[in-house]
Amino acid sequence: MSPSTIKVLMLHGYTQSGPIFRAKTRALEKLLVKALAPSSLSPVLLYPTAPIRLLAKDVPGFVDNGDDDDSQRSDARAWFRRDDATGVYVSLAEGMSVIADAIREAGGVDAVCGFSQGALVASLVTAALEPTRQVPEGSDSAAWVRNLREANRGRPLRFGVFYSGFVARADGLEWCHDPKLDTPTLHYMGSLDTVVSESRNRELAEKCRGSVIVVHPGAHYVPVTREWVMPLAGFIREHASRAQCMAGL
Repeated sequence: MSPSTIKVLMLHGYTQSGPIFRAKTRALEKLLVKALAPSSLSPVLLYPTAPIRLLAKDVPGFVDNGDDDDSQRSDARAWFRRDDATGVYVSLAEGMSVIADAIREAGGVDAVCGFSQGALVASLVTAALEPTRQVPEGSDSAAWVRNLREANRGRPLRFGVFYSGFVARADGLEWCHDPKLDTPTLHYMGSLDTVVSESRNRELAEKCRGSVIVVHPGAHYVPVTREWVMPLAGFIREHASRAQCMAGL
């Protein structure tokens, strides 16, 4: 029997990019392929790059050398920018458009995985792709939700995986977590993470019915050693076996 392909959308964190995130999770990808092979499952990880290019000064640890030209630009990207004055997620629709394009190009996806800001966005994508979830009439989200659903051919995700995730606080996005997500979710959080605290991670997990939590003894990163990839492999195996994956439809 030929293996079933599981297409997983991988959403990088703030100041990263698709290639950077792939480089950081390459060991995870290799372990997943090996661990899932006996179950005739073949994971394909897709790494889009967010559209918002950040300035060097936006990157944590930046040191200003007084240069104002293009040398201050970086390859760091973001899915949106938060307006500190209003709390609005600026250009979120633009980020969602890139994600919809990636889903459409892949012919649909089975799951989404995100890190930090990417985990927040992944939770929004997961919510948007639940067919019965209602978006308030006249909501700014309506257009990008419709685009995502069309890109994935009206199908919900099999599961979502959130590393160092947190709840979206912008006005108008309450529908994403109320009611709670029905899609199975796995939440990784670092006990030493000072960027996204364990309590913020758990708050997101509480917005998801039947969420599974894994706490690793590290900081703000995706753990890629075998000990921490095996729970992910088991989670994928469990939920991939419940229904035929997108590639086989």
